[in-house]
Amino acid sequence: MAALTPADLRAAAFRTLTPQPSLQAALNEMGFLQADPIRAPARAQDLTLLARVRGYQAGELERRYAELDVEEDMIPNYGFVPRAVQALLHPREVPPGRVELEHPDLLGEVRAQLNANAELHPRELAARLGQGRTVNAWGGQSSATTRILGALHYRGEARVTRRVGGVRVYGPAPHLAAWRAAPLPQEERLRRTVHLLAALYGPLPEASLRYLVSLSGFGLPHLRGELKAAFRVALREELAGARVDGVPYVWAADRSPADSPAPRGVRIVGPFDPLVWDRRRFEHLHGWPYRFEAYTPAPRRTMGYYALPVFQAGRAVGWANLKVNGGELEAEFGFVPGLRHTAALNKGLEAELERYRAFLGAT
Repeated sequence: MAALTPADLRAAAFRTLTPQPSLQAALNEMGFLQADPIRAPARAQDLTLLARVRGYQAGELERRYAELDVEEDMIPNYGFVPRAVQALLHPREVPPGRVELEHPDLLGEVRAQLNANAELHPRELAARLGQGRTVNAWGGQSSATTRILGALHYRGEARVTRRVGGVRVYGPAPHLAAWRAAPLPQEERLRRTVHLLAALYGPLPEASLRYLVSLSGFGLPHLRGELKAAFRVALREELAGARVDGVPYVWAADRSPADSPAPRGVRIVGPFDPLVWDRRRFEHLHGWPYRFEAYTPAPRRTMGYYALPVFQAGRAVGWANLKVNGGELEAEFGFVPGLRHTAALNKGLEAELERYRAFLGAT
């Protein structure tokens, strides 16, 4: 087989944008969908689904959540997973957190309310139990009852039943209780977790996949060491790989980069999309560093608050900042130096903006 090139890897990475026949099919194919609350112009999970589901509308995942096979959970970050993937994460053994130690009586009351109700909105729960307050991890103030609900969710004692205006509503989780009673074999859980990450984000530099595995330790906190060991075994025996420009890359064995079709057209994707998630790979394959600057002070931003990478024929050629103002979609673009602005590029950008208008309900 001929030596792989960066172009081969770009084409292989671009396969993650293959259109899926339905929203559920997209969730199943990905296995994990990262979430983020910022809307600029839409939440990260909606931008990622727009790139894979034809006709997808902003907020559709939230509206249809109850009818889908999907749960909110963490692997490797917070997001959405089908239940078959959630089964890899539970039982999750977690020591008591700060809010549980500070409010032991409240913990019991919240647990009782959770088990006695089909759904619990945090505001309703706080009204029932009182407004105990505690400092959250970001230094602000949040309701102790809400934080306890979050802790029970992380433990696997609760599930998110739906969202109301972006706020999580919780309920009992009998399927998680069943997994606590009869979990999958530990070796299977660890092996499938590593392979899920390699399939979703690959082909990846070996160092980046190792980092993803370490992040996934937050989804399997009591098995972090075992998960790293499973990664080392997979690297030796199960995953495929090669050096490209001296960089060791790895990928799922059934997803060889060699047979990937050449990407075509123009695409604008979100900053948390698997296509651009790994900045190490992005810079190696595209020749420039993409930066997510939402948390960078405005005077120091070089690309904008929420820059969306722009691709032409599979290569990142710039970025877009999009916002809806008065029902109209406004777009500002930045491009890499020396880019030739062809008619094909301009036509592709306008087609993408039209797709975003339909997605956002903008004129």
